[in-house]
Amino acid sequence: MTTSTNTGAALPTTCDVLIVGAGFGGLYMLHKLRQLGFDAHVIEAAAGVGGTWYWNRYPGARCDIESIQYSYSFDDELQQEWNWSERYAAQPEILAYAEHVADRFGLRSGITFSTRVTATTYDAARNLWMIDTDRGAQVNARFCIAAVGCLSTPQVPSWPGVENFAGEIYHPGAWPHEGVDLRGKRVAVIGTGSSGIQIISAIADEVEHLTVFQRTPTFAFPAHNRPLSPEDLAAAKARYSEIREAARRAPQGRAFATEGRPLLGDTPDQRDEVLRRYWAMGGLDFTKAYDDISSVLEADAVAADFVRDRISEVVQDPAKREVLLPRGHPISAKRPCLEINYFASFNRPNVEIVDVRANPIVEVTATGIRTTAATHDVDVIIVATGYDAMTGTLLRLGVVGRDGVALTEAWAAGPRTYLGVLVDGFPNFFIVAGPGSPSVFSNVILAIEQHVDWISDLLTFARSAEADLVEADPAAAQEWTAHVTDIGERTFLSLGNSWYRGANIPGKPQVVMPYVGGTHVYRDKCDAVAAAGYPGVSISRHRGATVLPQT
Repeated sequence: MTTSTNTGAALPTTCDVLIVGAGFGGLYMLHKLRQLGFDAHVIEAAAGVGGTWYWNRYPGARCDIESIQYSYSFDDELQQEWNWSERYAAQPEILAYAEHVADRFGLRSGITFSTRVTATTYDAARNLWMIDTDRGAQVNARFCIAAVGCLSTPQVPSWPGVENFAGEIYHPGAWPHEGVDLRGKRVAVIGTGSSGIQIISAIADEVEHLTVFQRTPTFAFPAHNRPLSPEDLAAAKARYSEIREAARRAPQGRAFATEGRPLLGDTPDQRDEVLRRYWAMGGLDFTKAYDDISSVLEADAVAADFVRDRISEVVQDPAKREVLLPRGHPISAKRPCLEINYFASFNRPNVEIVDVRANPIVEVTATGIRTTAATHDVDVIIVATGYDAMTGTLLRLGVVGRDGVALTEAWAAGPRTYLGVLVDGFPNFFIVAGPGSPSVFSNVILAIEQHVDWISDLLTFARSAEADLVEADPAAAQEWTAHVTDIGERTFLSLGNSWYRGANIPGKPQVVMPYVGGTHVYRDKCDAVAAAGYPGVSISRHRGATVLPQT
């Protein structure tokens, strides 16, 4: 599937609202603000739209939310005209969808591509954000909105000797757009999270030898991906309003099947029948089959044993099977993954797995990877070690707020936000799907839409009040962040070292970053704040602020 030709816009010197990022958040933010009459502009580091789906072009890249739900809901004509080809769309199709949205709504005229933000500084005297770029140009904007995504800064561990490796090294989040020919090569994949699982499945049958380096085994569920028939699409489109409303009222922003009762209330035979039925359905609904799988350790243990039994039925080699069986943490303590022939890949004689928890990586040599137990010679290393999630890209924007305080300083002990949208001490600065909101713990596109609508309503409210200074109250931000942390620590996330907590980044404060109290609960809270006139937000008129020229 091809994408349309990029025709971006020149970088302005001023605008009402400067948006950073042209992924799904930035695209909808631009469209919404234009509709409301704001002079908005987007800066995007990539040469095209799509955000994570622009960069992640690795073999097997695919969404784990069903296509029908992983899409915009703000325009019914868009919903009706776009036809998804598969239950779980692959990267090229999702990127083509983003390109289609950009073209359909004429958004490219408001986006400057191939431009990276290097500094974002608040000028209190003028009540303006000064956004510096790697082009040497600066944009002055009244409001700045970061729509940079939660998984957009690759994390690459600094193994000793990596600079000496004579072969090729790739990260899934920075995959060459021209592709990589792995046929007949000896390949190492480090990491068995979502990207690693997808890559392993996609390349196992084309490489000469595949060595998988795994630290923590993953609870992965069968995707049972399939083409969507015309009948499937027609049925979904006829029910789109119902599907969307169910998703908005669901804990994680997607409609799902459930028995609606606790596992512990069923007999062993009943449990087995239900779990087998959900396993056969495929997808992440397995974790929602019963109400208590994600909240009661005894129920989780039953479901986890079931998953290990299914893995054991697939993986034939006892030694490989033992390494691949996930143990030591509840299913929901880490991000569950979907798999397409992942476990079956290890039945191939050219695929081996190395347990780096038992035998850590010592160094990267000129010819491969050495662990405490052996040296593995390879031609290519794929570093599927994840991202500096939630905060990594935000902190790299060089944000400096009131009184010269940098965001890196303000968040030294972990992110502090009000509703995941506003940051106290950083006036007129907003985050789409930021820490302290459901974001990655939700169907992120619906989470994005909710944030864009809420921010847009807040800006419209301020404009109607002839106010141009919007800032979170410190007490409100502190209270909300404490609430987010408290809820997170009372869930299974407190029992696993996951990127939800920043555990994959050395030295990063380990706190639960997304709001996990339920997307529907969060939406109701945001709606209540808006209906009450935005308590917790200071909205005022800045005296002596610079008047921006109108374009």
